[in-house]
Amino acid sequence: MAYIKGEGKPSGPGEDEGCPFCRAPKLSDAEGLIVARGALVYAVLNLYPYNGGHVLICPYRHLADYIDLTPDETAEFSEFTKHAVRALRQASGAQGFNIGINLGSVAGAGIAAHLHQHVVPRWGGDTNFMPVIGHTRVLPQLLADTRKLLAEAWPDSRLPLHQTELTRAGNRRLPWPPGVTGEARGAGNAG
Repeated sequence: MAYIKGEGKPSGPGEDEGCPFCRAPKLSDAEGLIVARGALVYAVLNLYPYNGGHVLICPYRHLADYIDLTPDETAEFSEFTKHAVRALRQASGAQGFNIGINLGSVAGAGIAAHLHQHVVPRWGGDTNFMPVIGHTRVLPQLLADTRKLLAEAWPDSRLPLHQTELTRAGNRRLPWPPGVTGEARGAGNAG
């Protein structure tokens, strides 16, 4: 109902007009659904995900256009995208990803005033009739639980990406997508 009523949607383009991407970093990681924090950008779970584990990479600075990022922000934005892919692969066995930015309202940005990049994990067979016929998405896990597992799988930014796998204990996987077994999850995707 919150989505339908437009709750949490900014009242305007300004930083002080209810921007959820300016508000989230002021909260605790658990309250703000923050997966990881960097010096210039952070990763947060999407409140209205296309798929379980849908992560957004956001600069702390309130800006709308990708070309307004500084070189340092651009570099960390890119690194956080890599970290999100790595964490989602480790935590959920994602077989592919949709990664992109909807720049401007006419391009589909729900919150156009604050730049953010989508990292959406995908699996073979992850679509079903619910979104098409029922206009409903089924998420098999609470966002808070997903946030915790992704935060635990997030690469240590002090180490090169290839070394972080060696430092992680355990191999917990998120229960996504529903009905896909571990065997099918590891089988890869032909496309």
